[in-house]
Amino acid sequence: MNDADTESNAKAIDSLLNYETVKYFGNEAHEARRYDVGRRRYEIAAIRSSRTLSLLNVGQGGIIAVGLALIMVMAGQGVVDHTMTVGDFVAVNAFLLQLYAPLNMLGFAYREIRSALVSMEQMFGLLDVAEEVADKPGAPALQVSGGEIVFDHVDFHYDKARPILHDVSFRVAPGDTVAIVGSSGAGKSTVSRILFRFYDVAAGHVRIDGQDIREVTQSSLRAAIGVVPQDTVLFNDTIYYNIAYGRPDASREEVEEAARLARIHDFIVGLPAGYESTVGERGLKLSGGEKQRVAIARTILKNPRILLFDEATSALDTRTEQEIQHSLEEVSRGRTTVVIAHRLSTIIHADEIVVLDRGRVAERGRHADLLAKDGLYADMWRRQQEAAAVDAARAEIKVEEPPSFRAEGHLRVAE
Repeated sequence: MNDADTESNAKAIDSLLNYETVKYFGNEAHEARRYDVGRRRYEIAAIRSSRTLSLLNVGQGGIIAVGLALIMVMAGQGVVDHTMTVGDFVAVNAFLLQLYAPLNMLGFAYREIRSALVSMEQMFGLLDVAEEVADKPGAPALQVSGGEIVFDHVDFHYDKARPILHDVSFRVAPGDTVAIVGSSGAGKSTVSRILFRFYDVAAGHVRIDGQDIREVTQSSLRAAIGVVPQDTVLFNDTIYYNIAYGRPDASREEVEEAARLARIHDFIVGLPAGYESTVGERGLKLSGGEKQRVAIARTILKNPRILLFDEATSALDTRTEQEIQHSLEEVSRGRTTVVIAHRLSTIIHADEIVVLDRGRVAERGRHADLLAKDGLYADMWRRQQEAAAVDAARAEIKVEEPPSFRAEGHLRVAE
């Protein structure tokens, strides 16, 4: 019954969180059927549980009633035979009341104990699951001085049959900006997950200021890194809460200053409720650019020594992208920055560009040097420039008014 209840609730929450997708495809009835299947399983299990409890209570009640009746008959016969007094009869009845009243609760107690045992079994099963990434006993906190990042011959795989990174090596000097580019599936986002230690490497080392990130505590590592992700997730709360989430103990002045640096303060104060405006589920009341600015403000408030931009502007239009890019440049000034980019135009000023191809470092260098090599990066650059030129040309095409019909049914020829 517990399993069926959990399954049906998970389906309901999933469909509600993704309600836009459900409506895009008109699958409300489909989701209702999925939920009905789960609730039907719960209904069957709950009825079976209630039936067994009722049988237990009826059987228990019957036994107690028969026993009570027999004993009272025997006590009454004793009064008739003058072997017992009326007071003895009343005493026997009082003793029985004290005995079967607690026994009557046995069925309820049994069911509660069984339910608790099932929940305890699930809890202990969850506690027995080993952590994939755990701190070593006595691991020290990460000490960040300059913020140097070194990937030293790193290999990584989610599944042994499908390696992701092969012998990846690069260095990000303190205060420099290194961009990581490549085609889809090249392993760009995997680099960010490894750096944040969502996963441990299979071989090689990742060091920050000479310290292997596997040798330090995860909390200190993640406190030193600020992330602006591609898909910004906001809590269904106020804008103030979402910005302050970067450092919950920050003062209001610090929150507003972070918003100014992210160039979103003026927008916020222009709202009717200001910083107390709610953003809706997953931030649906804000545009893509506004959500990204909130994410930037949140990262600024965290004030990390190392910044990680994971395709932070790839889903935005060109104008919004340029505005966000200026904000990112201001935030990253003086900080060690790793930029995972899809649009190459956003990383042409990086101190070094690392090009990944099928999990390997194919090329590295500055933008001009890589173009001069006329290799993989230059090919990617040409393709994106051609696509941008085509989009610009299409935008300049003026659509003529379509020809209309005359009363006699002939088409007017459009010049």
